[in-house]
Amino acid sequence: MTTTNTSAAAPPHVTLPCPSCGRWNRIAAARMADRPKCGVCGTAMALDHPVLLTDQTFDRVIRETTVPVLVDFYADWCGPCRMMAPAVDELARSSMGNALIAKLDTDAAQHTAARFQIRGIPSTIVFRNGREAARQTGAVTIDVLRRMIV
Repeated sequence: MTTTNTSAAAPPHVTLPCPSCGRWNRIAAARMADRPKCGVCGTAMALDHPVLLTDQTFDRVIRETTVPVLVDFYADWCGPCRMMAPAVDELARSSMGNALIAKLDTDAAQHTAARFQIRGIPSTIVFRNGREAARQTGAVTIDVLRRMIV
């Protein structure tokens, strides 16, 4: 007797904690622009700007998100980081459904920054399938960021 596997691969998605209650949500990439709500508390999860990652949330977001994840490693006091911030914000708006754009404050998330050997900021890393796929150190234009997630 032959059996056929009828289950289709899961559609691309992002996995994020709710900014209000902290519960984890899996959001279809195709629905990222629809202002999805937390399945527990109903808080809107705005994905039209970079998602802030922490030492506690970083690994799960990277591991469980199936679209490319671009992470901007930055610090509030860093001039080049502030100069690059509008490009990162625009990339988040323009790439919804195709990539997740995130930020990690290297002062607040020192463990994760050290694990990825962030020696200069801003540094940008793209993760695919939970693994580092591309890295850029220094302030770059939005065109460079776009090429990194393609």
